[in-house]
Amino acid sequence: MTNRQIREGALPVAPTAHLRYGMQLPIQSQSTLYTEPWEASAGPADLLTIARTADTSGFAYLATCDHVAIPRRLAPAMSTVWYDPVATLAHLAAVTERVRLLSHVAVVGLRHPLLTAKQYATLDHLSGGRLILGVGAGHVQEEFEVLGVDFDRRGAVLDETIDALRAALGADEFPEHHGKLFDFEGLGQRPRPAQERVPLWVGGSSPAAVRRAALKGDGWLPQGDPRDRLREQIGRIRRMREEAGLQGPFSIGAITEPLYVGEPGWDVGRRTISGTPEVLAESLRAYGAMGVHQIQVRFRSRSLAELTDQMGEFGADVAPLLVGG
Repeated sequence: MTNRQIREGALPVAPTAHLRYGMQLPIQSQSTLYTEPWEASAGPADLLTIARTADTSGFAYLATCDHVAIPRRLAPAMSTVWYDPVATLAHLAAVTERVRLLSHVAVVGLRHPLLTAKQYATLDHLSGGRLILGVGAGHVQEEFEVLGVDFDRRGAVLDETIDALRAALGADEFPEHHGKLFDFEGLGQRPRPAQERVPLWVGGSSPAAVRRAALKGDGWLPQGDPRDRLREQIGRIRRMREEAGLQGPFSIGAITEPLYVGEPGWDVGRRTISGTPEVLAESLRAYGAMGVHQIQVRFRSRSLAELTDQMGEFGADVAPLLVGG
């Protein structure tokens, strides 16, 4: 075992004992990359049904995306359907009891950190401490321009915003932060978060995003890294945290291939993993063997009923097999 192998992430990492699983909510974002046709006519009542199913099927979290406005040039691919994450998660918090509420990801650099803290602290308070704040740098230039934020400096903005949010979401009713971009003290905010420390997960797979996650986050949300790249990325995160002397809990995530429990009988796409619970579990346990702690799953479906059936079958039949690696 050489230092070079450790640095390059070439060695196996300790397998996870049991993979947690969560999902990005359908309906609330409708990019052509992943939206099913039935979602176009779905609405709030369907979201509530999905949230309740996740809550009773063992899902660790439900996630929502964040875009303020989509420029016309991107609308054909991205659509303009992007629900507000705070409003959506607060709505779902009222009809669930245990599932956690994740922003995947909030583009927090678009807003002053005190505004973000007020919104998400209230969400955590109302939900009884179920918030996971996922943050990312963003990629739509027009959003930054119309809101008066420097798009080219969004990485530096995010770095300081994370520091400011750590202060603003802490225990102090009157948080204090003095930085290059934000400076505040003597301003109180209540309610405070229910959690002593709100988990902050950093999204993105660029070298800067991975470094930011390792050094500033409590977890990492990759941006769809293929399996053959994940091990190297995880190794890099572990090395950076070790070199920085960071030893606290850290959650490593992965976005899986699309899934279908059982034999679909329709074209679910060549990348979709389908079959018996044992087949799906064997494939997904490979993530745990790499050192992944939580997987974000997505199910192919032709209707709300098929989706909730898939979620229920996954929780009942696949999840108990997600042990070891």
